[in-house]
Amino acid sequence: MPDIYQHKDQEPSSDMAAIFAALGDDTRLVIVSKLQDGSDRSISNLTEGLSLTRQGVSRHLRVLEKARLVRRRRVGRETRYQLEAGALSRARDYLARASSQWDHTIDRLARHLET
Repeated sequence: MPDIYQHKDQEPSSDMAAIFAALGDDTRLVIVSKLQDGSDRSISNLTEGLSLTRQGVSRHLRVLEKARLVRRRRVGRETRYQLEAGALSRARDYLARASSQWDHTIDRLARHLET
């Protein structure tokens, strides 16, 4: 049975925990959704429509950056943020493995109960 918590081709579970913890906040999910089109955005752009200050959005961006969900770059005097699609792909793959493992476990249990 595959071990979803540590897979040789995937990141260690602590990295997955950081990704899921970062995604476990409504504001950060809104920020991620604003970056989903692949464009980079400034803090001003990301603050639009949120009831947070730029400083508040910056704190959320630091959490997302630490989890390697976003990357930043300087363009002149402005800092721009872009979604790291690879991190979301790794999270999706992790969930797919977890789902597969649970399906396998439930199938084994069902076969055991049928005997």
